[in-house]
Amino acid sequence: MLKRVAGLLLPVCLVLAGCFNPSQGLPAGEAAYDVIPAADPNRKPTEYRVGVLDTIAIRVFQEPELSFDKVTVNSSGTFSYPFVGEVTAQGKTTVEISRELEAGLGARYIRNPQVVVSVLTSAAQRVVVDGQVTEPGVYDIAGESSLLEAIARAQGLTFAGVEDEVIIFRVIDGERFGAVFNLRHIREGRVADPQVLGGDRIVVGYSALRAGYQDFLRAAPILNVFRRF
Repeated sequence: MLKRVAGLLLPVCLVLAGCFNPSQGLPAGEAAYDVIPAADPNRKPTEYRVGVLDTIAIRVFQEPELSFDKVTVNSSGTFSYPFVGEVTAQGKTTVEISRELEAGLGARYIRNPQVVVSVLTSAAQRVVVDGQVTEPGVYDIAGESSLLEAIARAQGLTFAGVEDEVIIFRVIDGERFGAVFNLRHIREGRVADPQVLGGDRIVVGYSALRAGYQDFLRAAPILNVFRRF
């Protein structure tokens, strides 16, 4: 019975294996780093600039009516603020926004205002981790991150995940690019850990052979394949 089932399973596995093809046309190996550079642990973090749909908090010293726990930057890159009007936030640091609000309030309403602006959530500082990971989803990153960090946030690969087909997609100058990385080689230190930026999409490849084998093992007790005669 076991030989018979194994004989039936082998062609299925071969078909499944034949259905699995790694991504074609995308750079891999050393060429992948020409598209997605390696993360630099010594690089100083750049000061974050607020973007569209970011949410910020505004605190004005001793002015609770002018302090807000959550303000959303609209699709035009601005937000409305009392006594100041429409404030452009997109492309500015939190310090620059604070100084602008202080200038607006201090011009006519408050003497020597002290304003502190902080970023709560950043739409531009999110990455999508998809494919064969345990918890696919959208994850916030603080400044610069790496592929290993992003995969760790998604709780690692599933059983059917393919370590040598982890793809990072990135929009560069309005065009979409992709590169294939080998997660095992990165973990072993054989190659560098590529840098991940806000807006990137990470997709972990799928092994039909592994998935088919896992399904077979799950079904084995039901089929009573390993029963002794």
